[in-house]
Amino acid sequence: MIPVAFDYERATSTDHALSLLAEHGDEAKLLAGGHSLLPLMKYRLAAPAVVVDIGRLTDLSYIRSDGEVLAIGALTRHRDVEINDLVRSEVGLLAAATAKVGDPQVRHRGTLGGSLAHGDPASDLPAALIALRGTLIIQGPSGIREVAADDFFTGFLETDLGDDEMLTEVRIPKVPNARWSFQKFNRRAQDWAIVGAAVMVGSDSCGVGLVNMDSRPIRAMGVEAAVVSGASATDAAATAADGLEPPTDLNAGVDYRCHLARVLTRRGLEESGC
Repeated sequence: MIPVAFDYERATSTDHALSLLAEHGDEAKLLAGGHSLLPLMKYRLAAPAVVVDIGRLTDLSYIRSDGEVLAIGALTRHRDVEINDLVRSEVGLLAAATAKVGDPQVRHRGTLGGSLAHGDPASDLPAALIALRGTLIIQGPSGIREVAADDFFTGFLETDLGDDEMLTEVRIPKVPNARWSFQKFNRRAQDWAIVGAAVMVGSDSCGVGLVNMDSRPIRAMGVEAAVVSGASATDAAATAADGLEPPTDLNAGVDYRCHLARVLTRRGLEESGC
């Protein structure tokens, strides 16, 4: 389908992009790699009056060490995250999850921030960020604020981002000695996950984020608590779907998704050494 008509603005800086958002309010949408916004526009699920192109803001494309955390600019391409030595050594789970995003063409164009700001529960990266206990840096007219991944995703394709705000950076605590696994079940390699599980196990901590198991990217808190208390991978994974409301669609029903969540979480925990 063809999207409805819209005006186009190319932002020359972060401040310029924020000024355009302030000017146009909820009638404006940010465009980075385009793999989230453009499909919505083609299906008429989004019809912004103004598209603000931020894809050329090179100052928001970086990966750097900042003390105990890894700081990644929101416009960093998936491929750059996937192959970066710092990401692989300090937060390996993120590199593994990024390698599963779409296909090479998508990964060379799509951005980390764009994927997270889209807030799709079927996306791989939000689950990885939740498991790693990352935070998101948001900039707006009131200044800069930091939001935990658990609080950032608020509903189906909904996030804590205001209409006049912009995601500028992702910060992830370094876990160089952690063990991790990213499990994804889909029909074809480039498809969205029917269910996925991002698992990170440290010396005294555990993080488990689930893909496509609720209306928003979600943490499997029962699994985390069970692992920390010393439960086996099988026993901990048995709680993976507890309290969750997975969707029903052409690919799977609720019962099947709950089964997959338990199986993939168990595999992830076993691969992580539990």
